[in-house]
Amino acid sequence: MTLIFLCHPPTLGSTSMPRFARMIGEGMRGRGHAVEYWTSPHVFGRLPVPKPSLRKWLGYIDQFLIFPWVLRRRASRCSADTVFVVADQALGMWVPVIADRPHVIHCHDFLAQRSALGEFPENPTGWSGRKYQALIRRGYRRGRCFLSVSRKTQEDLHRFLEREPDSSEVVYNPLNYPFSPLDSVVASATLGAELAVIGSADLDPGNGFFLHVGGNQWYKNRHGVVQAYSVYARGPGIPLPLLLAGAPPTAELRALANSVRHGRVVFASGLSNDAIHAAYATATALVFPSLEEGFGWPIAEAMACGCPVITTDAAPMNEVGGTAAIYVSRRPGDGAAGDAAWAQEAAARFVELANARLAQRSAWREAGLNNIARFSLTAALDAYEMAYKSQLPLHSLHESPIEESDL
Repeated sequence: MTLIFLCHPPTLGSTSMPRFARMIGEGMRGRGHAVEYWTSPHVFGRLPVPKPSLRKWLGYIDQFLIFPWVLRRRASRCSADTVFVVADQALGMWVPVIADRPHVIHCHDFLAQRSALGEFPENPTGWSGRKYQALIRRGYRRGRCFLSVSRKTQEDLHRFLEREPDSSEVVYNPLNYPFSPLDSVVASATLGAELAVIGSADLDPGNGFFLHVGGNQWYKNRHGVVQAYSVYARGPGIPLPLLLAGAPPTAELRALANSVRHGRVVFASGLSNDAIHAAYATATALVFPSLEEGFGWPIAEAMACGCPVITTDAAPMNEVGGTAAIYVSRRPGDGAAGDAAWAQEAAARFVELANARLAQRSAWREAGLNNIARFSLTAALDAYEMAYKSQLPLHSLHESPIEESDL
């Protein structure tokens, strides 16, 4: 079987989607399948222009005008045992080109689609964004076989499709990094050394801290994390610090962190995988009260390191956390009063984790480690491979792979 992965171009700056495609592709290559990665060329997008927004639109010419023509030409040369794997449903505008060929579309989340339809008042979408998402939706609706990372993502997919798909399954994201419990002394030294390099040496990992991992996207609820921490820090005793690992904070978020009168909020950007691993392994708890997610990687990653998790009692976060997580309600976002009540609720979970006895922490640790068995790489690759093979006639599985393209 030959697998052609259709991937986001590297010029978009995304790392998670290319890493996802490579994880599956190299796993399939290790199982004896021929694998290629195709993406749009970088022609118009490289032209020197004064405005970044204009460069984005030139990149769209590469992705949605030039590449479909290239894709159609290259696909016409593929053998009968070829399956096209669309690595993200957001590449839906490419789907009509290969819709009549064996294909599988991976679905991660439909947050941008739902935002464009006005479902999230926290994230209004402009006219051009709504049109862009409509074109993506029109494209992936031509697909027939889908794999979703969670039941919540699958539910959204089925809501947007205009017909029943030939195949639609849920395959949970596997852990694609060897997260595991670490020796606390070694992990504290690893994280402390890297924090010192990036200028955050005022946090001693060995004394405990709360951790959030994520970017500044509206649904990550970073502001809510800091608000809840501020309430917790005003309580009795000496509060543990809060470490926010991920994208550099916005000016608004940094101002909110500076307003915390008790406790300490530390931002850490650009941490290595080893440092993130050490952070999970030494944190008192991961605080991950997202408003929405497609899956929620940090929940599984933290649990794999033996770290307790506070997250939102809503899909898909509670789908990933199962019975092993500590839950809070979704922040309502309906004004100051609602947010203040939510912050009080979340702060109570901070207190619970900070004051937990060793036996309770051990129970959370074991529950988390048992839970992450559901996110096995081997099990995911088995499910992917079965889905890909199901798209081919049995006789084609024994035919020769495609010839190398000269493009």
